[in-house]
Amino acid sequence: MSMPDFDMVLFGGTGDLARRKLLPALFDAHCAGLLHPNARILATGSHPLSTEDYVGSLEQSVRPGLEHAPPEAWATFLARISYVQADARVPGHFDALAAKVLQRSPEVVVCYLATGPHIFVPICEQLARTGLNHPNVRIVLEKPLGHDLHSSDAINSAVAQYFAEDQIYRIDHYLGKESVQNLMAIRFGNALFEPLWRREWVQDVQITIAEELGVETRGEFYDNTGALRDMVQNHLLQLLCMVAMEPPTSLSEDAIRDEKIKILKALKPITPQDVAEKTVRGQYRAGAVGGKPVVGYLDEKGIAPDSHTETFVAIKAEIANWRWSGVPFYLRTGKRMQSRVAEIVIHLRDVPHAIFPRPLTLSPQNRLVIRLQPEESIRLYFLVKQPGDTVALTGTSLDLDFANSFKVRRAGAYERLLLDVIRGRLGLFVRRDEQAQAWRWVEPIIDTWAGSTVPPKAYTAGTWGPASSSALMSRDGSLWHEEV
Repeated sequence: MSMPDFDMVLFGGTGDLARRKLLPALFDAHCAGLLHPNARILATGSHPLSTEDYVGSLEQSVRPGLEHAPPEAWATFLARISYVQADARVPGHFDALAAKVLQRSPEVVVCYLATGPHIFVPICEQLARTGLNHPNVRIVLEKPLGHDLHSSDAINSAVAQYFAEDQIYRIDHYLGKESVQNLMAIRFGNALFEPLWRREWVQDVQITIAEELGVETRGEFYDNTGALRDMVQNHLLQLLCMVAMEPPTSLSEDAIRDEKIKILKALKPITPQDVAEKTVRGQYRAGAVGGKPVVGYLDEKGIAPDSHTETFVAIKAEIANWRWSGVPFYLRTGKRMQSRVAEIVIHLRDVPHAIFPRPLTLSPQNRLVIRLQPEESIRLYFLVKQPGDTVALTGTSLDLDFANSFKVRRAGAYERLLLDVIRGRLGLFVRRDEQAQAWRWVEPIIDTWAGSTVPPKAYTAGTWGPASSSALMSRDGSLWHEEV
């Protein structure tokens, strides 16, 4: 499929997301020859800047992070970029923006809202007023989309006044990772795995997104958000859906998303009475990460000294359907953890009758580990005979390292998703009903924590979180993957 001619309008073009993720992703696509020759990038911000000043700032904020960027490729990429002042409170700015876009009439216009959600609606109002909501306009909404179900519905309903559902791309960058898409290929493309992917053979599923970073410069935002809203409601629940959903009838966008919403609706509600037993809320204190001392959450800039905002969450979730009844799904995310890792671990049940002796320290379980970051890989752990005269078992693994196995260029998550928006592919984006159902599931936890006077469990920065997280697993006779 050839790439259409497009204009991409980056609202929040002077912000952190645009500089760290969006512009580097577009540069990679540019270097790979995947962008239409006439395509433009219109970066916007509320401050008056010339294009020359904006482009000059990218030399310091973007180019240093682009390894081995060819000078000629960087120069031709910068030639695509213009800066347009666009303050949502000033209608005249949008008149000028619309004139710039409509004068050229590209095949596709992508409006990426890399801004706070409080200005999503004013931006959409101005786009509609100036005619930038015609059928060839696509709008990308970054998370967090609201603070709860009510605010999320309000934003979605307001945006829907100006854009049709098939024009709205609610982005979750984890869905753009190569290994997440390979998860579907493994499950639905191989007779080896599909028969095992059910309650009879799976003991539990673990999904972890751990970060070494603290709140950095996002203290004020994070203290009003927390890990449950920031990570669980979107990333972790989307990954859970990809693991647990039934085979779709096809790879069409609605066939996939229809199966995901079924899983979200099948999640057993966590009632206020369940919260203490099935969830862990943590907050990091001073410690060391990567051998360097770091301050505790309450000492970070922008954090209230008595804050109960969680920086760590662990949840035991269950799916009430035929395939997964009785199988716990453990979700975990946290900041200032021991290492940066995102992975999905499927623990298979032990054989029903063990005939081989094994050391007490040897885990009895076969495990499929799908690593999403920092590197993408898939590893299958299983047992073999230990070399020697005795018949004893030892563990080994089969590895699929994408970088070594496939000597081809692999697109990053944001690059893949941006290209899908330009092409009009909705399959890797979140539908409105999915988002609403995810909010419905997490809200009882949010409300229970908000009404509690019990502070989050403290954990030392540079560890794997509160001890109660391990206790959550041990009650079911399980261990987190790094503890095995």
